[in-house]
Amino acid sequence: MRIIRIILFLPVLCTQVRAQELEAKVNVNHQKINQSSTAVFDDLQQQLTEFINTRQWTNMQFRKNERIRCTFNIIVNKYNESDNSFECTLSVQSVRPVYNSAYTTTAFSIQDPSFNFRFQQYDKLEFRPDIIDNELTALIAYYSYLIIGIDNDTMSPLGGTDALTVAQSIVNNAQSFPSKGWKAFDDSKNRYAIINDMLDSGMEPFRRMQYKYYRDGLDIMAENADRGRAAITEAIGLLQKSHENKSLSSLPQVFTDIKADELVNIYKGKGTTAEKEKIVEILSNINASKNSSWRQMK
Repeated sequence: MRIIRIILFLPVLCTQVRAQELEAKVNVNHQKINQSSTAVFDDLQQQLTEFINTRQWTNMQFRKNERIRCTFNIIVNKYNESDNSFECTLSVQSVRPVYNSAYTTTAFSIQDPSFNFRFQQYDKLEFRPDIIDNELTALIAYYSYLIIGIDNDTMSPLGGTDALTVAQSIVNNAQSFPSKGWKAFDDSKNRYAIINDMLDSGMEPFRRMQYKYYRDGLDIMAENADRGRAAITEAIGLLQKSHENKSLSSLPQVFTDIKADELVNIYKGKGTTAEKEKIVEILSNINASKNSSWRQMK
């Protein structure tokens, strides 16, 4: 388990081949596009892979085996060769190792249906947090900082604040882009809504929940399953508090969508009846669409 160094966190303004934070796999699916040459899609996939994995996003020190594993799956829905425009759907996910086990758990997963940008073959991908003038690199940087911020929150209480603040700055500086996803009130799950909810004071219990759930909960399970489960029960209480503080936020629902199977495995056949009934009640109030899963806990 890595020791996160969050002191003096600053966004890095240039690409450096050292201490990279992310180990990303990028897949560009262009099956919907009917054209003989796939060169532009192959180049896009290669350049994005290099851009994410060779850039040092922060000044934190990571060993190679500590890098955050993540995937960027891009489905190209429309491509216009005349103006190099892409209309895509992105599915992005990051995973986190669990201490003292071979188990990895999903820390973040979301789909972005408005992943739209312009890209010409052999374009050089560059990014500076203070100059947002390329939508593709802004999109990738936003999700990279979001992944790093969420992962840091699981390792240290509110440890991801600086990375999340950079992601919020990217959104604020991307307001001139015409594409959907950057602006307030367009969608409760768009890029603007997610990062603003993450940094909303009323949602602080949600972020503290991340540390309680992972570091005090899952990371303890191999050593002491009952103690780990008790911490996860406390984490669910923080999740409830965040939902009460900001009922329109999608974050608690997104979390329970990701964690449904994992939570069932944690509580099914374990713990007291009263504990499980309370957990089921909280989760049902947050995400009734998963009630069939929650009932399995009993």
